[in-house]
Amino acid sequence: AARRRGRGARAAPGRERRTALGAGAVPGTKVSLFSPAKINLFLRIVRRRPDGYHDLASLFHTVSFGDTLDMEVLPADATHDELECNLPGVPVDDSNLVIRALNLFRKKSGLSTFFRIRLQKNIPAQAGMGGGSSNAATAFFGANKLCGYVASPAELLQWADDPVIGSDASFFLSEGTAYCTGRGEIVTPVDPLPVPAGTPLYLVKPAYGLSTPKVFKAMDLNGLSTADPEDLLRAFKQEGVSHTTGWVNDLEKPAFKVTPDLGKLKDFLVSGGGFDFQVVLMSGSGSTIYCVGEPACGADAFREAVTDKFNIEGIWRAELVRRAAGE
Repeated sequence: AARRRGRGARAAPGRERRTALGAGAVPGTKVSLFSPAKINLFLRIVRRRPDGYHDLASLFHTVSFGDTLDMEVLPADATHDELECNLPGVPVDDSNLVIRALNLFRKKSGLSTFFRIRLQKNIPAQAGMGGGSSNAATAFFGANKLCGYVASPAELLQWADDPVIGSDASFFLSEGTAYCTGRGEIVTPVDPLPVPAGTPLYLVKPAYGLSTPKVFKAMDLNGLSTADPEDLLRAFKQEGVSHTTGWVNDLEKPAFKVTPDLGKLKDFLVSGGGFDFQVVLMSGSGSTIYCVGEPACGADAFREAVTDKFNIEGIWRAELVRRAAGE
């Protein structure tokens, strides 16, 4: 397992540096946290901003597939975080969003607490499932919990609104269903959708990833959907996933332009294999495509058919999940 120490971050100037013990963080205290993946139930690109970013409107939802973070408070004299990861090649230095999140937490809180983190990665990179942002938000939440909840949920959400840990990190501090606007950092909580418990999702990730900047660069602003995001949101609030009109992702066309094979994969999942899914849609900027429902041919036959025809990194069965406030 990869392992390296991350450089510590100093507290903000003028802010009192409280010790770990004084803040209630007892050395050796541990917590194990689930770091979920997300899918975009719809994703509309609203406009290109003067700063080069794009305003979006999207309904995000967490799923039962994800990573695990085991966090432990290091001794009070520690000066660095220690990050370990099960996957070779995952950076464990200050470039990792987990270390960035902990540095940001210390900067915002004024604490000098450091942590040992064991990251069990399952979410692939460049998959459109927010793995890095989820890890950052989970580390942020875990640090706050281990330090005795020095920030309220509202404060934690405000602290996380920082591009240093990614636009999606704020969402992962919600209860799992949220309407996200701006660059994705404006998070409006959404009540649980009327989705029957146990409704299955299949997450299909090809062996390649997609670069988000490349996808946006290939986007034709004149070719975007004209659907009103508020109408799309209303459809999900009223009908859950049983409707057929609200499934829009403006990044599909440019993603398929960048990687035509991904478009062929979606076509196969929709109609080429006789799977009869309720919905098939790409998540985020790809390359994961999710399918709602059970395949008509059965799960094993579905996996075999897809992997025989395409180079696939993984197919995971999951469900939409939420978390209780404060968990």
